[in-house]
Amino acid sequence: MNGVEWIVEAHGCDAESLRSLDLLRVLFDTVVSELRLRPLAETLWHQFPGSGGITGLCLLSESHLACHTFPEFGSLCLNLFCCRPRQPWNFEKNLVVMFSADSVQVRTLTRNYTAVRSTTLTGSSGR
Repeated sequence: MNGVEWIVEAHGCDAESLRSLDLLRVLFDTVVSELRLRPLAETLWHQFPGSGGITGLCLLSESHLACHTFPEFGSLCLNLFCCRPRQPWNFEKNLVVMFSADSVQVRTLTRNYTAVRSTTLTGSSGR
């Protein structure tokens, strides 16, 4: 079985968009809907005083979707981890449209899983 993880960094974003909890909710809702992900609970959000940056975390039955915004640097970081394969999502296009990003870098990691054989431990280590 294979999973996939996307590590996304968007730079040159509009600072006000990175302070918008409503816009980030739309982003999460769109990703979840279009990739047919299954949230386990409501997304947890925290907006920091001062810069207004936002951290969000959505626990998924497939794993998680997380974000961190840094309005003072025009930066948005996303991490989506799915324990089962998913079609690619167009992070580049969507983040340019939603947050006016100048550049978007997407790294994709394939996570390979293999079954573990059951073994019996012996010895006096107590483990």
